[in-house]
Amino acid sequence: MSELPPDNNASDDFDGDFDDIVAAETDRDPDLAVIEAGSRTLRTQGGPPESDIPARPADPEADKALREVEAELATRWGETKLEPSVTRIAALMDVLGEPQRSYPSIHITGTNGKTTTARMIEALLGAFELRTGRYTSPHVQSITERISLDGAPISAERFVETYRDIKPYVEMVDTAQEYRLSFFEVLTGMAYAAFADAPVDVAVVEVGMGGTWDATNVIDGDVAVVTPIDLDHTDRLGSTPGEIAGEKSGIIKQDASVIMAQQPVDAAQVLLRKSVEADATVAREGLEFGVVARQVAVGGQLITLRGLGGEYGEVYLPLHGAHQAHNASVALAAVEAFFGVGAQRPEPLDLDTVRKAFAAVSSPGRMEVVRRSPTVVLDAAHNPAGARVTAEAVGEAFDFSRLIGVVGTSGDKDVRGVLEAFEPIFAEVVVTQNSTHRAMDADALAALAVEVFGEDRVQVEPSLPDALEAAITLAEEEGEFAGGGVLVTGSVYTVGEARLLLKRG
Repeated sequence: MSELPPDNNASDDFDGDFDDIVAAETDRDPDLAVIEAGSRTLRTQGGPPESDIPARPADPEADKALREVEAELATRWGETKLEPSVTRIAALMDVLGEPQRSYPSIHITGTNGKTTTARMIEALLGAFELRTGRYTSPHVQSITERISLDGAPISAERFVETYRDIKPYVEMVDTAQEYRLSFFEVLTGMAYAAFADAPVDVAVVEVGMGGTWDATNVIDGDVAVVTPIDLDHTDRLGSTPGEIAGEKSGIIKQDASVIMAQQPVDAAQVLLRKSVEADATVAREGLEFGVVARQVAVGGQLITLRGLGGEYGEVYLPLHGAHQAHNASVALAAVEAFFGVGAQRPEPLDLDTVRKAFAAVSSPGRMEVVRRSPTVVLDAAHNPAGARVTAEAVGEAFDFSRLIGVVGTSGDKDVRGVLEAFEPIFAEVVVTQNSTHRAMDADALAALAVEVFGEDRVQVEPSLPDALEAAITLAEEEGEFAGGGVLVTGSVYTVGEARLLLKRG
């Protein structure tokens, strides 16, 4: 691990505004004090640019090899078919020689904001000259996005090579288990093997679903990050934030540092109890760290963050929305905790390095502008909580006089909740479907949309290219210099396919 650079820009002053932020944003149950009493609390005493999403390989042979691997992976259980156990992935790690034990890791769970937070953490670590590996899901356009080294997705050639390297071991485990390794389990094994082979200084790992029995949970994260918990995957994780937190708390390991975003009270209680049991060190957004101030700027926002070691002012973040500022505060605290700020060392991270890292952050498919005249924005919101923060961010960042929605969802989501969150900001909505087997049928989606928006505001275009064309036409009705816009949303897969179509023109 590279040595942490010294800091010459820190301020130990506690801005009075932070007390106001805490008072305004913290809704806490007094009974939590009993839980917190048994847990140590992190308190202070006094990257490189990301590559864009990769296209298909230009080399026909490399493209053929990647397609063959994708086809083999597609024969396995998909990501929505689960047997809640880490037995198979643990067996694979065993025969591979436990590659996930060869580097420290930061493990991320939560309902929304995981991928963007992972990208921010990766950028910060890279700016401090650490070699990073990042594992996130799902992918927006290319399967190779899921495994990144040094801030960039691994090449198709390396992806294929990694798969072929572990394939004999995968088959060995398959024959010994009741069920074959799933698609996600094999990819997780590939990521951990690729990180060990690189080798990386630190791995940044996003859970696939939940935490306790998620395939990624064969690592013991030095830092466990919990982004905001809300209702999603309720058929598998639980019907309340507290129940869902019970599954997600499984990533909290003995003596780890836990970085908690703002949580519903019942979720916070569960996470804090688990932290006590693991003798973990806890830092909570709104108390030990948080967003002190933020203002809209061209292409993003200017934020001031209160970290575990002090204040970081005038940080430019090229992402839109208050939720992204909160993601940034969580990411910063996670990296501080990884470096021991607030525990082993009281001084904050180098401010210029932090600024450089955040200025280079990108998050494809998250409030991403891909076209102008009219403006087309992509956002992968796929549950009501995500849709609400996206709707708020659109209103803050753009002055649309008329916004057209293009919505394509998965059938296993709270689709009505998503539509209701967007209803106040969409003048009209074009419902469609992506090409995956999980996509909700466009006509079924339209029936729900009519109930929420009314028949006059709903248009059905089952083909995504047709839906995009229809929405752009509707946005242009006000004229070339009017303020019409389009928001494509509802699913990561819908956004990924739209992104590919729009980037190609």
